[in-house]
Amino acid sequence: GKPIELTAKPFAILDLLLRRAGQVVSRAELAEHVWDRFFDPFSNVIDVTLHQLREKHHFEYQRVADGLKLMAWGLFKKVVIADRLAVVVNTVYADPTAHSGGALLLASVFFAFQIYCDFSGYSDMAIGLGRVFGFRIRENFEHPYVSHSVTEFWRRWHISLSSWFRDYLYIPLGGNRSGAARTALNLLIVFLLCGFWHGASWN
Repeated sequence: GKPIELTAKPFAILDLLLRRAGQVVSRAELAEHVWDRFFDPFSNVIDVTLHQLREKHHFEYQRVADGLKLMAWGLFKKVVIADRLAVVVNTVYADPTAHSGGALLLASVFFAFQIYCDFSGYSDMAIGLGRVFGFRIRENFEHPYVSHSVTEFWRRWHISLSSWFRDYLYIPLGGNRSGAARTALNLLIVFLLCGFWHGASWN
């Protein structure tokens, strides 16, 4: 069947509707909010505010150079690192019984770096592109693999998405305020829906 996959824009719409519960939201305001939250269509990491769109942007050599460098670094992470690691990972995972335990372990390590370089590479390209045009966009990955706990990892990984799930799902469900069992259930729900967002399927 077709994977259950959610895009970033419904989250932007939900974000506004939840903030304005019980109030009338105009089509123009909704459109502006979606643009505000998700400036670039190929990335979900954008935090460009409307006042930046209205500002006058002048050419600054250093800013443009920094943006282009960040775009190049993001492209390198995606194409050179992530896509090359994917070749090994996909080969091993396609037939795990044909490979040794060491190969499976190595493929798992490669997979961890593959998904990081894939996601953060796209983020860097979007942030770099925004910088070229004078937009200030927040970081979306803050070295998650140096985290000392799962909680810290969650705060550092895909910050825009994890923040949304925390504010509008995990905390309303009760967070960690209702005992260990309920906390575990809340986390399971969050990670399940997060998996669907990334393109997971029922099968």
